Amino acid sequence: MRALVITHNITRRDSMSIEKYLNEVSKYDVLTPEEELRLFRRFKDGDEAAFQKIIRSNLRFVISVAKQYQHTGLSLDDLINEGNIGLIKAAQRFDETRGFKFISYAVWWIRQSILQAIGEKSKKIRLPANYQSRIQEVVRTRNELYQELEREPSLAEIAAVTDLKESDIENCLRDVKYCKSLNEPVGEDEDSASLEEMLADAVLPSPDSDLVGTESLRIELTELLGSLSAREAEILSMYFGLNRKQPLSLQDISDYLDLSRERVRQIKDRALRKLKRKIFNEGMVFSVN
Repeated sequence: MRALVITHNITRRDSMSIEKYLNEVSKYDVLTPEEELRLFRRFKDGDEAAFQKIIRSNLRFVISVAKQYQHTGLSLDDLINEGNIGLIKAAQRFDETRGFKFISYAVWWIRQSILQAIGEKSKKIRLPANYQSRIQEVVRTRNELYQELEREPSLAEIAAVTDLKESDIENCLRDVKYCKSLNEPVGEDEDSASLEEMLADAVLPSPDSDLVGTESLRIELTELLGSLSAREAEILSMYFGLNRKQPLSLQDISDYLDLSRERVRQIKDRALRKLKRKIFNEGMVFSVN
């Protein structure tokens, strides 16, 4: 990888198991209103198979909701699991005779299940549910404005969208801090060493300190790329060799994406400027050689 140094604590997402799950969920078709009504009637008559088909056909909607709460102290797979619990509760309580779609009713249960889990499991110090919801609203608004403005939004700009006081927003952003378990794997593989195993000896230098730094850098950079557009993130990943054996040149990326070399360079430079602004505003250390 090229020299790109970032130091910051960021919640990590495990993507390998999620990828398998997404592929599996995509195999289930969305139900038509007629199919949905028929299945709920069968379920009320005691047909468990109908209930399972209802749940499977709506799993993709849980994923869509769960993605809105990433970087809140729980991994994406945990968020999806909690959302699925809400989906099941909704299916058990849904009244198909009311005449509206099931997912319109289920979204509330999915969100509540996820928010409750975030409030209970993401912090060692538990926050009230209403305050936790406010924090999520502030963080989500800040991220949306960052994408729109291509810079860190001010407290006043966030306040204009959320109708909250600037002092309340400042408190929310201050409290967006999550604990990390010492048993959490450092890498993406399930067999990766835990943070506890990777702690440096206070006396002897670690023989694999360079490897630890590289892995930490790769994890943190992956999370930062989430603040960029898909094309910007793809080009930076190729250019810095993230999740691949070696970095690619601008010409290699140009050939692969069927873009001009100059266009690739412009997108790369624009993405780096975005990252520098974000990292500077959040107090990270960032350098590119």
